[in-house]
Amino acid sequence: MVRSVIRLWALALMLSAVLVAAGQRWSQPLHPEPLLAWLLVLGLPLVVALWLGFNWRLPAGQGGESLKSAEVEP
Repeated sequence: MVRSVIRLWALALMLSAVLVAAGQRWSQPLHPEPLLAWLLVLGLPLVVALWLGFNWRLPAGQGGESLKSAEVEP
């Protein structure tokens, strides 16, 4: 799990470096659109949070109640 988070973080860092390099070579100033800016600022972290939420698993035997403890013995 930690490796996948580190891999995702490294990918985001590399993408950021590529965007910075491209921005330094761009000949004209860009005029950002507010909707696109909000989607990037709020949308990407939401997607990452959802991905982590769906893929996060606790090791076996930790957290929550087991099904055996909920059974009633006769």
